Amino acid sequence: MKKGLLSSVIAGALLMAGQVNAADYVIDTQGAHASVQFKVSHLGYSFVVGRFNDFSGDFSFDNGDIGASKVNVTINTASLDSNHAERDKHLRSEDFLNVAKFPQATFKSTSVEDKGDGKFVINGLLTLNGVSKDVAIDANLVGEGKDPWGGYRVGFIGSTEFALKDYDIKMDLGPASSHVKLDLVVEGIRQ
Repeated sequence: MKKGLLSSVIAGALLMAGQVNAADYVIDTQGAHASVQFKVSHLGYSFVVGRFNDFSGDFSFDNGDIGASKVNVTINTASLDSNHAERDKHLRSEDFLNVAKFPQATFKSTSVEDKGDGKFVINGLLTLNGVSKDVAIDANLVGEGKDPWGGYRVGFIGSTEFALKDYDIKMDLGPASSHVKLDLVVEGIRQ
């Protein structure tokens, strides 16, 4: 095979491989293969742990071009669930999430940085309690491949932490309870 033809074949194969990897996904909340969980210290003595039961989102992912990836998530803040009805009522109130006025929280990525070995930093704008701030999510690729139903899936885990006061959360329980950690599990179904 001539050198020019070989180069063209290799370039074509690389281009096709990149096209195969690039795809749009919907987060699989229907099958409960995704979660948004939170954890906040309670006065420095214990932790309040909970989740949001109602959220949706989509993302674009290209393992060959991580920087082209995008993420969009919308959370129904009233779906907060810490396994304690009275506490949940308080967390939904104006003291915390003010869900009557701000029924949704959103995250929209602005960039994705490839850190190698399946590790990424997803930078984006988190809007919560009517306030929008930049956050960075440390994420890891769990895996990707065909599912038993003829589809294709990819999964990630991620985490971020932010100060409650940055989102105008009124309740102040002291320095031990000033930050919330979010842990994310995302499984997407290729569209």
